[in-house]
Amino acid sequence: MKKIKNPLLMVIAIYILCFVFRLVEYFTMRTDQTFWGEAFLHKLMGILILCNALKSLSSGMEYIGFKKRSVFSHLLMGLLFGLVMFALAYGVEIMMAVSRGSFRTVQLYVSSYAVDGNAGNKTGILFFIICILGNILNVVMEEGVYRGLFQKILEQKYTFIVSMLTASLLFGLWHVVGPIRNYYDGLSSAGGMAANIMMLVLTSGLGGVKFALLTRMTGSLYMAMGDHFVNNTIVNLLHVISFTGADELMFVRMAVAQSLSFLLVLLFYFRFYGGRRERAGEL
Repeated sequence: MKKIKNPLLMVIAIYILCFVFRLVEYFTMRTDQTFWGEAFLHKLMGILILCNALKSLSSGMEYIGFKKRSVFSHLLMGLLFGLVMFALAYGVEIMMAVSRGSFRTVQLYVSSYAVDGNAGNKTGILFFIICILGNILNVVMEEGVYRGLFQKILEQKYTFIVSMLTASLLFGLWHVVGPIRNYYDGLSSAGGMAANIMMLVLTSGLGGVKFALLTRMTGSLYMAMGDHFVNNTIVNLLHVISFTGADELMFVRMAVAQSLSFLLVLLFYFRFYGGRRERAGEL
């Protein structure tokens, strides 16, 4: 990768360009509110921007983490890690629903994720395919840009930790568009928008740190991609049904899965990996 005079400025410029496409799709095209149920066009643009940025920097996809080795093993590790975390989270959610006397069943169908719950109930095979492909596109773009491109650019000047925290903050801010649109559409109050923004920036930012640590430990993006894919997909497919609605305790499920997985990765990193790096002066 070419030496960059001001890495932070370049990262912010690329981020703003991607964010503009995200705003246009969410506020004008609104593809996530159509048949597709997914805002995927700006993700395609993000991948195109990623490829062009790498070309201009005389670099390639393998350099930022799309390595040719251990693709399937690292993907499988990420998928299994995410599934185990969410199995525990669903168990906690179901037990809470049972204790309240409201649990009815668990159902498999495709829904569109919203900050305040899930919407839609689609069981056709085409919708499952669209959901899966959309989330594959999502993790390729977001992991490639945030844990791949941004991390590598920032590390030209800053330490791994500083680069990770900067990219993770940007990743958290990436998720504010939904609450802002809900407020713009009159679906939430200003207070509700502010609360959702704070929640999403915090949870997404911590998720970004977790994915960055997974990438650091494995040497590729694939384990983070597998975990990220489960995190995004399972809430759209597997639903806890109560006598008064669906996914009413989804915030509990998400809190358990995200906090537990984050803590495990953080502990594992500093116990088995970070200590050696710190002693070697690489942090």
